[in-house]
Amino acid sequence: MMPTSTRHQRSSLWLSRRAFLGLGLGLAACSGCASQLMRGQTPEAEELVADDKEKREVELVGDYARPWGLHFTELESVGLVTNLDNTGRDLPPTAPQRQVLVNEMLSHEVQKPDKVLQSPTTSIVLVRGVLPPGIRKGDTFDVEVMLPGGSETSSLRSGWLMSSRLRQVAVIDGTLHTGHVDALVDGTVLVDAVFENQSTRATETQGRILGRAMSNVTRDLGLAIREQDASYRIVTLISRAINNRFYTFDQGVKTGVCTAKRPNFLELSIPANYRHNIYHYVRVVAKIPLREDGVKRAQRLELLEKKLLEPASAASAAVQLEAIGKDAIDALKRGIASSDPEVKFYSAEALAYLDDPAAAAPLGEVARSESAFRWHALTALTAMNHVSALSVLSELLHVDSAETRYGAFRAIHTRSPDDPSTRGETLGDAFYYHLLPTSGEPMVHFTRSKRPEMVLFGHDQRFTPPEAANAGKSILVTTINDETVKVSRFRAGEDTLSETCGTSLDQLIRTVVRLGGGYADVIQLIHELKKNGSLASRIAIEALPSPRREFQRDSEETVNGNPSEASAAAIEANRQTADPAPGIFSDPLKQQPAASPLSESPTDTYVDPAYREPQEKGFLDRINPWSKKEEATP
Repeated sequence: MMPTSTRHQRSSLWLSRRAFLGLGLGLAACSGCASQLMRGQTPEAEELVADDKEKREVELVGDYARPWGLHFTELESVGLVTNLDNTGRDLPPTAPQRQVLVNEMLSHEVQKPDKVLQSPTTSIVLVRGVLPPGIRKGDTFDVEVMLPGGSETSSLRSGWLMSSRLRQVAVIDGTLHTGHVDALVDGTVLVDAVFENQSTRATETQGRILGRAMSNVTRDLGLAIREQDASYRIVTLISRAINNRFYTFDQGVKTGVCTAKRPNFLELSIPANYRHNIYHYVRVVAKIPLREDGVKRAQRLELLEKKLLEPASAASAAVQLEAIGKDAIDALKRGIASSDPEVKFYSAEALAYLDDPAAAAPLGEVARSESAFRWHALTALTAMNHVSALSVLSELLHVDSAETRYGAFRAIHTRSPDDPSTRGETLGDAFYYHLLPTSGEPMVHFTRSKRPEMVLFGHDQRFTPPEAANAGKSILVTTINDETVKVSRFRAGEDTLSETCGTSLDQLIRTVVRLGGGYADVIQLIHELKKNGSLASRIAIEALPSPRREFQRDSEETVNGNPSEASAAAIEANRQTADPAPGIFSDPLKQQPAASPLSESPTDTYVDPAYREPQEKGFLDRINPWSKKEEATP
């Protein structure tokens, strides 16, 4: 088996009927940042359709419906960054972004906005965020901050973005149009230079605000029915079948996840255990049978178990067994006993979403050894309520792989925020801080998505006193002796403050924060200690498992010098992962194609003519972007 890493271009989010039927095998054709559909390149969709037509009589949800609402919604704004160290510059009066911001400031009753914008401590910026599918009102997300074209601002370091209202934005016939306020954001700008440990104009003038944008909307999922099949009978049949399989809780009341809204549309809620992998949830929903008696189910279970034990069909069979539910657990348990890594993984993944404890150990093994499936294994472990998953995740905190260790940490914290081992604390209201006693290699980990967070893997990490090291522009660390350092803060017009501490990295971090240091200052200090040889610990930035990896089967079997039929099928069916989002290990801003704020939003590139939109698209879905990508690039 040979895992390799690949990147893919964004393609269609809207699925044709044939493609939706193929969800059971994964949709590599719909991979990429906006669609991010499922794991895996598998046999062609028509193969699955033909297989289903020949070997099954039961109708599935996917025979009539396709998913709706799986795209990312791009939000944009023109904002004002303050608190700059005289690095800001105003835009020309004729710049359209400047006029937009002036109007925004006047709506907030800001006096003399021109005078504010002319200050070297401020800068006009473009702000961009993406609302992932399934986000709920009140959920938070990250935004990107960068300069508009023509700006001469030299750095956004330490800047504070004033409250900014994020909307869908576009221009028609030269006139700016905006949608409703879908989110609000403010906060400290963490420039790219902090994480990349290099200061250039490019890295100093673009950055992020982590976890401070708050959604004002809930993005529901749905199922759209083919135009020729649309009827209340069909949507009632589908909703009954789905609700017999899945449920959720609404204010403590158990309720079905599917509600028929119109003859051609059903609203779909997301059960808690699928919240971090909603595309897997949609794949399973597609394979729910509409009607199936006991005899037919027994026959189908027998057939699916046989398919599960064959690597080429294991992914499809596992999803269909998961769609059946508890009756499929025995078959899936026989799958995890397989020696084939794919059969074992797909069986364990399905068992995890059924919350069966037998899934935990094989998923832990996959997370350790197979990078192509690591994202999915950790996400499935996160979905489990059983204590066995927590035990396995705790063991993964000690392995060598940085992404496995931090991935396990994030999984534990997501599933059990109050778990003593990962609860941590907030240092100086600046960042989240976690100190973990682990037996693995000492490691310092920083995040650049979701929230500012520092994790020390190894509670007693030490450093050698440096001759001098900086924590930002105002804090300096110097040596007193081999066991003591002095931490001093220098600010114009203020008395110098100093403290001493020992050579414990934990003590040093706490001292810097007490003297006013922030997240970016601590990151800079750790980088300097590492660079001058004072710190032996490993440093990792956003070490997260990637869902964009390819799993290749061994394919050495040949006949007369050519690949055998079985080998050729294996080559054709190599699994290629895509980004299921929102996901605890996903970074929507990073997954989107490189684009500036106020540039072209994701659009659907294919719509099956057999379907009609369940409702008319909104105005902003049909208009051109306000500015082109190249215009927004400094």
